Amino acid sequence: MSADPTAFTPTVWIYDTTLRDGAQREGLALSIEDKLSIAHKLDALGVPFIEGGWPGANPKDVQFFWQLKEEPLQQAEVVAFCSTRRPGQVAATDPMLQPILAAGTRWVTLFGKSWDLHVTDSLRTTLDENLAMIQDTITFLRSQGRRVIYDAEHWFDGYQANPDYALQTLGAAIAAGAEWLVLCDTNGGTLPHEVTTVVQAVQDWLTTYPGQPTAEPPRLGIHTHNDGGTAVANALAAVMAGATMVQGTINGYGERCGNANLCSLLPNLQLKLKQRCIPPQQLAALAETSRFVSEVVNLAPDDHAPFVGLSAFAHKGGIHVSAVEKNPRTYEHIEPDLVGNQRRIVVSDQAGLSNILAKARSFGINLHKQDPHCRQLLNRLKELESQGYQFEAAEASFELLMRAVMGTRSRFFDLRGFHIHCDNL
Repeated sequence: MSADPTAFTPTVWIYDTTLRDGAQREGLALSIEDKLSIAHKLDALGVPFIEGGWPGANPKDVQFFWQLKEEPLQQAEVVAFCSTRRPGQVAATDPMLQPILAAGTRWVTLFGKSWDLHVTDSLRTTLDENLAMIQDTITFLRSQGRRVIYDAEHWFDGYQANPDYALQTLGAAIAAGAEWLVLCDTNGGTLPHEVTTVVQAVQDWLTTYPGQPTAEPPRLGIHTHNDGGTAVANALAAVMAGATMVQGTINGYGERCGNANLCSLLPNLQLKLKQRCIPPQQLAALAETSRFVSEVVNLAPDDHAPFVGLSAFAHKGGIHVSAVEKNPRTYEHIEPDLVGNQRRIVVSDQAGLSNILAKARSFGINLHKQDPHCRQLLNRLKELESQGYQFEAAEASFELLMRAVMGTRSRFFDLRGFHIHCDNL
């Protein structure tokens, strides 16, 4: 990243993994062109770290990293992702790691096993060998000039099952020179109060850990999945407990139930917790970025998504609209434009006069509450909706209705007659 001393420095570093973890969502597929366009969009948003994929795992990711050298990012660090070396091998000669080096990234994110169950049942190796795999791989990457983010996979399950061994895995990463230790809720089943307790425990352990290679201990990060519906809450809890890196994806895309949604995390961190994540003026591009990524991955945007959804600041009930017209803070927790969204007034049989007046203004029609047309229009709207009409998504039809009631609707043609022909088949 920029060496300019006046450059923006985050207090919480956002790490986007849409291009790797997000692409593991069922039904989502990214071409190289898709990945490049999303990477540049995230770069423009101001995301500091963008995980590009696992070079060597598939040809597409190898080509992505090579092509990105021809179209370099302006602000973000692109990160290569990989696992520790295989059991019984040596990192320096493990062919899996050669494409990682060839990708040419300054940062590499390496994941390793924290849960003894995974070591014995998935890797089918010993606990000591797993520690050696972590330390050997990071040591090799560091010897090649790479800076390392260590993702402690299944951290929370591992810590709850065997805390002593889980901490030993972090110790191996520290001894080898990892700069970040990211605690992963890989199965997505941890609750926020558990995240708080565990992150605080790791923070306390770090301050007294005797194996620090330098006086500056590694910083903590958090990577959460949404299987329990608490990914965003868990990430926020981790930050409040001391984590300074948050990993997630745009729109919460990811395997199974998805990852922590950066479109919710970013504004909550920056606007609510007052953390510096991206430059404030770039936060206003969040809603457009969300929709851009939805378009690229060919998935319909979630209209009801917090902060960035089309309905996030839509007001339908008459009492709500009346209050918002007087003071938006009555029913809006932030100003919509801070995240690049906008307020919308919806008309339906739930509407009151305030809905009618607000919608009239959006059509360039000047109406007053005392104007008898307002009440006539409201009554006509409710009558038609009771017959099955719907105007929420038919604003042009509502404008025609409004102009008809007011007597200002233009007559574009006159009916002179008609002829019906019917064949009995």
